[in-house]
Amino acid sequence: MSEASTPHRRPDRRDEIVAAVDAVRAQLELANRAREVALPACRRAIRALGSSIRAVHRGEPERARALAAEAVTALREAQEALGPHPAVAHAGFLHDAEREVAEAHLTAALVAGEALPGPAELGVDGPPWLRALAEAASELRRSTLDRLREGELHRAEELLGAMDDAYDALVTVDYPDAVTEGLRRRLDALRAVLERTRGDVTTTVVQARLQRALETG
Repeated sequence: MSEASTPHRRPDRRDEIVAAVDAVRAQLELANRAREVALPACRRAIRALGSSIRAVHRGEPERARALAAEAVTALREAQEALGPHPAVAHAGFLHDAEREVAEAHLTAALVAGEALPGPAELGVDGPPWLRALAEAASELRRSTLDRLREGELHRAEELLGAMDDAYDALVTVDYPDAVTEGLRRRLDALRAVLERTRGDVTTTVVQARLQRALETG
């Protein structure tokens, strides 16, 4: 090939490519640093929330609230770190932590008979909140069985009613799993827990009525 036909190579092409790659590398470095902050924060939040739910079941509301507040602080740290990096924020672990935060608060509210905090109040997205409500309703089985063992049949029936209400509301959210982030699977699990709990409550109530009939007969 003659010199005249040799393609002209821009002398600054290499510098241009290197500069473009460096710019992307800088963005990735920032995203990775944010991830390294957010991931352990989410893990701290999830550990605290597990302990918070156990405290709710043990009848330790003050400890449950303190642990839930600790978890929210950790979650806010993760959310702040990932705010400029939506691709990393949607990798999954942040939404898992958001769901756990919502689950702990919703479980505590349902057990105490208090108003439910919504997604905006908790600072979480809608789909994790919906999944958390399904999980929290399932958590009520333990409290219901505890009330049955203590002979508090009326309270057990109230908790079963709350489980029913949650399921009835959630089942109307009829959207693909890609939109609800797997809510349907959570509802299937909740339905199974709900039916077992209904059977336990019904059996105990019937036995209590028979006992009263025998005692008054």
